[in-house]
Order: sequence, then C-alpha cells, then structure tokens
Amino acid sequence: LTKTGIRSINNAVDVTNYIMREIGHPSHVFDYDRLNDHTLNIRRSKKGEKITTLDGKEYTLPGNDIVADDGNGTIIDLLGIMGTANSVVVDTTKRIVLFLDNNNHNLLRKTSMNLGIRTEAAVLNEKGVNPDIMLPTLVTGIELLKKHANAKVISPIIDIYPNRIKSKTIKVTKDKIDSVIGIEIPQKTVVDILESLGFGVTVKENEFTVEIFTSRVNDIDIPEDIIEEVARVYGYHKIPNSLPSLTEQANYHQEQNEFYWIQKVKEAFKFWGFTEVYTYSLVTEELFDGPIENALKLKNPLTEDKTYLRNSLVPSVIDVANQSKSNNLQLFEIANVYLKKNKGLPDEVLHLAVVVRKEKASFFDGKGIVESVAKILGITTISFEKKKDGIEGADIILSGKNIGSIEADEDITVEINVQELLKHANSKKIYKEPAKFPPLIEDVRVEVPAHYPFAKIEKALKESSELVHSISLLDVYKNKKTFRIVYLSRTRSLTTGDIQPIRKGIEDILTTQFKATLG
Repeated sequence: LTKTGIRSINNAVDVTNYIMREIGHPSHVFDYDRLNDHTLNIRRSKKGEKITTLDGKEYTLPGNDIVADDGNGTIIDLLGIMGTANSVVVDTTKRIVLFLDNNNHNLLRKTSMNLGIRTEAAVLNEKGVNPDIMLPTLVTGIELLKKHANAKVISPIIDIYPNRIKSKTIKVTKDKIDSVIGIEIPQKTVVDILESLGFGVTVKENEFTVEIFTSRVNDIDIPEDIIEEVARVYGYHKIPNSLPSLTEQANYHQEQNEFYWIQKVKEAFKFWGFTEVYTYSLVTEELFDGPIENALKLKNPLTEDKTYLRNSLVPSVIDVANQSKSNNLQLFEIANVYLKKNKGLPDEVLHLAVVVRKEKASFFDGKGIVESVAKILGITTISFEKKKDGIEGADIILSGKNIGSIEADEDITVEINVQELLKHANSKKIYKEPAKFPPLIEDVRVEVPAHYPFAKIEKALKESSELVHSISLLDVYKNKKTFRIVYLSRTRSLTTGDIQPIRKGIEDILTTQFKATLG
C-alpha cells in the first residue's frame, strides 16, 4: 500500500484500501459494536445535519446527500465518499461489518464537490463503478481479512440489489464498419477485437450482434460506439491518411457565410471609434429585459448573479458602460440571446447591441448607425416606425418585419436581430452612369406634427414625380424640419419652369397628407 501512495492504518482498513486498488470498487468497514441497535439505515440527508468524518473534520450537510444512520437518526457514514468518526474501526474493535455500496453517482459527485471532500473512493464512485464486481470484491476482502486479521465469518452475506443493470445488444453491419472507418477490416479481425474487449459477439451473414457487458452499458449505446472500439484497437495509424474523393463541389460564395458579414460589421464599428465588449449570457433578474416569468432559469447556477439566460444584449452592455467613469462611450456587442419556447430548448438568436453615451447624443445617432450597418450589408429597404410603447425612439422595419429598435433615453441604444438582417445581405453592386446634366437643389422648411415619421414623408415626396431624385432631412428644430430636395433629369437640363409644378405638388402633399405648415 505504501508503494502505491496509501499509508497503513490497521489491518481491517488496509484490506479495504488494498481491494479498492486491486479490483477498483471502494469498500468500508464499520465497528459493529459502535453501531446502535446494530442497524444501517440508508437514506438522504436533511439540510443542516452535521457529521464528523474519520479525519476529525466537521461538516454541515447541504441536504439530499446519501448517508447511512444507526436507526436512531445519527449519521454513521457519508456513503461512497468518507466514513465518520463515530463508527470507524479502532484498536479495541472486535467485530466489523465489511460494507460495499453502489449509489447514484451524480448525487455522490454533487456531495463531494459541495463539501470539498475529494477522496479516492469519491473519485471512483462518481464515475459509476460496475455493480457486478461488488460480490467478487466482497469475497476477496473476506479472504484477505481471514488471512491477515485472523477474522472469522459470523454471518451470511447480505446482498441487496433491487435494480439490476440489464445487459443490452447492439447490431451493426460489416459494411457500416468499413464505411465509417474508411477501410475494409476482415470479419474475423472485428470479432477478435470485440471479444478481446469482453463483448459477446454473434455473426449472422453480414451483421454483428454485440452484447454489451454491464460496466459499459452507459458508455456503448449506438453502432458508432462499437465501430470506435474496433477502430482504436485495430490502430488509427493503419487507416490511410487521405481525403475522400468528391464527385461534386459546390461553388463557394462568401456572402452566404454569416461570419464574413459579421466581420465586416465589426470592422466598420472599429473604424467608427466603437469598442467591442463581451458579456455573459447569464444575467441577474435586474438585467433581464421583461417579466421574469418569461426568463429561462438555470437549475444549478454557479453563482446567484448568473441565473437567467438573457433575452436582450442592451442591459448587459449598459452595465459595462456604467462600470466606466467616462461619459464618452461607444460600445457594441454581437452575441446570442435566448428566447423561451413552450417546449424544448430555447431559440438562440444572434443580436447586435449598440450603446452610445456622450453629450448631445440623439436619436439620429442611433438611426445613422442602423442605416450605416444596412449600407455595409447592401440593404436599401430598411425603414423606421415610431415606437408604440411610448418610449422615445423607433422600431426598425425590414420587409414588413420588426427586426429591432432604437431607444433615446440617457443613452442611445440600438438592438437588431442580426439573423433577420443577414437574410437580406447582398454584396452585388449595380453601376449607374453619372448624370450628364446638373441637378437643381431646393431647401423647404416646414412645420410637421411630430407623429409623422420622415420615412413616410420621404416616400410620398419621391413618388410625386420621377424628377425628384432624392429627399434628405437637413435640419430639425422642435417640430420644424428642413428638407433638401434634389431634382434631376438624365436626358436634359432642368429649368425653374420644369420644377414649378412639381414644387406645387410637393407643397400640396405636405399640407394635405401631413398637415404641414410651410415656412
């Protein structure tokens, strides 16, 4: 034992350590005379129960731990992990109980990690020890105790095994083995490999029926698992290191690669002076956007501030901004949000969030960012509608679908559904010959009610005549807006007489459709 790294304690305990190292199943010995009523009651612990382990340390159990008590409620063993001081074998021990157990390995690991008790027994048990080796381990332990401790067996073996592991069979064809591995392996070689690993193999025509032994029923589950066993024993070095031939190869289009577009957007933000941030997908209740009932909550969060899967990036980016002392910040993040579904896993949706914090920042800063991103992606049909929830800002509309929003509060924030945006990304460029004739430019100042968005006004004015080349918003003061109208013909030079009727039509549209006051 000393040569394997375990110090000798006494002959009874040394036997349990020896068989654990030899066979691989942990065991334990109790002082039979120290057990009240000579009873072992296996149960789950209650929160707050205290134990003192055999190394003299005291622990408070978190609850739901697998323990043994003496029938009167006193815990005498933390099963599968470590014994307790009140039942350990001592120099005066005359009668012992050699005990082996096989319990829920997930619960054992949770207890071991929660209490910080990392014994060799815990490490073995949390991986799931084969219960079919318990009886051979027990018999070996009895023989060693007889030999080295002059022990006498005074009771029959008690074997409680209510939920026996059932063996299972997996079928796999010889053709599939050869197809997955990539070379033809002789049938006899496949059988020899599997039988050498302890599997039972029956061959019928071209199909192998493989019986899985109990220690690997959780490990071997599908035909590919059998093929992996064959391949690793046969030798990966024997498999040719060559790529399979391709009959057809599709042409590569970089615009179909979302990473290409995301990288373009990131580079643009870099040149615009923004800083990219990376925040956690898990947030607190305060950083979750919306009713907490709609949140996806982790069953086993690592910390209290990482409990919910976020459904919006903006709160996380604002939280980063709040940790800075600067009042001149431009931050952005591209990452997934998680949207709850009635059943199954949540939808993971890629979003872009932007936060601008600076003096005199306005809604138009956010609008300009969205328009610039759309331009980089080759999207020309993006529009904006006033938010219906009363918050100052706008919804971002693409092909009739709301894909995000701009909000103007203390900070200017933007959040866009990138997945929807990329569906319309286009790298094609259309060449237009420069106009041979000069444009005519007019500025019109009007007072328009605030609820009429610029996009609608622009659309109506451009549709008034084919000579209206472009409409832009030049200046805003309260409800007064200055529009710059560019008239252009590609066939001739325009005169004042040509645009007079068009101007009259534009004025009529502004006063009738949009209740505007000129001047």
